[in-house]
Parts: sequence; C-alpha cells; structure tokens
Amino acid sequence: MGRTTARRSGRRPGPDGAGDRSRSRRGRRRGPARAVLAFVALGAVLLTAGAAVAYWREIRPPVTDDQVADVKDALDVSTRTPSPFRSASASPSPTTSPSPSASPSPSTIAIPATGPGTFVTARADGSTVGTGSRVRRYKVLVEEGIDVRPSAAAAEISDVLADRRGWTRNGTDSFRLVSSGSYDFVVKIATPGTVDEICGAAGLLTRGEVNCSVGTDVVVNLKRWVLGSPEFDGPIHEYRALIVNHEVGHRIGHGHETCPGAGRPAPAMMQQIKGLKGCVANAWPYDEDGAYLGGPSVP
Repeated sequence: MGRTTARRSGRRPGPDGAGDRSRSRRGRRRGPARAVLAFVALGAVLLTAGAAVAYWREIRPPVTDDQVADVKDALDVSTRTPSPFRSASASPSPTTSPSPSASPSPSTIAIPATGPGTFVTARADGSTVGTGSRVRRYKVLVEEGIDVRPSAAAAEISDVLADRRGWTRNGTDSFRLVSSGSYDFVVKIATPGTVDEICGAAGLLTRGEVNCSVGTDVVVNLKRWVLGSPEFDGPIHEYRALIVNHEVGHRIGHGHETCPGAGRPAPAMMQQIKGLKGCVANAWPYDEDGAYLGGPSVP
C-alpha cells in the first residue's frame, strides 16, 4: 500500500530521476497555460482602454465645417484689415446705447493677453425664456480675473435669447440658463490667450483675435466682447447679439446663409464679417413682426 501511494503521488524518485522529470514536465505544461491566461488578461485591458477612447470620442462632438469656416474667415479679415480694433481705453461710440444688463463700457474693461484658464459659472434661477416645447439648456462661463461679471454676461445673453426678434420667435425653441447638470451649449468668455488654447486644442487657429466654436462650446474672445468687430457696423451690444444668435442658430439646425438682396437686412446666419454683399448689418433672425430674415443657403 505504501509503495502504491508513493508511486501515485510521484514522490518516490526512481533510480534515473523519473520523479523529478515528471515534476519538470508538469511545470512545462503549466508554463504555456500561464502565458495564455496572461495574453487573455492583456487583451481584456486593451479592449477596455479602446472602449474608453471610443466613449470619449463619442461624447465629444466633432468640430463642424461651419465652425471651421467661421474661424478661418474671421481670422482672414482680422489679419488683412489695417488698424482693425478700437483701443481698449477708447470712449464708446456716441451711437452706442448699451442694454440695461450690459457689461461695463469698453473704457473700463481691461483686456489682458491671457488668464488662468479657469472659469466662473453664472448662477441660474431656473427660469426659461420663450414658450417653445424644445427647451435648450445652456451655461455661461467667464474666465476668472477679468472685468466681466458672470451675472452681467448671463443677463445680457438671456436678453438676446428672450428678444422678440430672437430664436424664440420660431415657436419651437425656448432657452433655460443652468449652472449645473446637462446642457445643450455653453458660452465661455475668455482672454485671447485662453481662447487660443481652447480653440487650438481642436485644431482651430484664432491667433488671439477671434472667437471660435468647439462642439457645444461657444468661446468668445474677450477682445471681441469688449471691442466688437471692425466689419460689423453697429453698437457693441448688437455685435454681441449677433455672436449669440449666429452660434445658437447653428445649434438649432441652421447653416450659413447669404444676402437676399441689396438694402435688405443681412441674415443672422450670414458670415457678416466677410462683407455684407449689399445687405445692411443685422444681428437678429426675425424682424419685429415675426418675419424670418433669411437668405439663400450657402453650400
């Protein structure tokens, strides 16, 4: 019995070391099995990492052709226009009549080259402008350390969205300022350097001069918020309204349009910075009577 047990257990070595060879063979058999298990585990890790990359790509909206065109055309104009911008210390134009909730006048707003890249989110009371059933949730963020109060910027943007000439006039869309949770788009007001960083990460070249849109983010250059654009013939609050209306228009499904005829209002969805083509500068998608101020689509 003892010998049988010893042979079955493999503990009794024969004169030629058969027991040692048996253990060695078992070790060699286990080696490939361990390698297979390690390979499977590595594959699972790579698949998980790949899924994570796919997930982040899926939730980060791509930059659209319209967003690329808006930046490129705006930058083209800014680089070929001599002395394009008013000085930050210049007095406001006599024709400018700021809206009640507007940010401070250009004469009091400094425009630093760059900032910390961190933002303050404007507080929201949950109110909605418009009566449309499709509620678009949005945030307003202002870079820390600049002379624009988040509450003032949010109030001005809300005034634009609530205006009877704005997108709520379509009867479908309404807008709600939020400070947390999900949102359809966000407006960020930032220094030129921070705009370059945000837009550059998406492959958009802004050179400290122009605004950009990246996915759901409307990134407004502080220089443009304060000084407007040399190509827009109107007061600063109208230029800000054009920024908001143009970008929100893209987000609710509108593409670029062009001038419908000489002397008529330029569509809000027109790239007015490229020139008015005979139209008159205009920041609003609708007129006072509710007629859509559109034009032919741009392919």
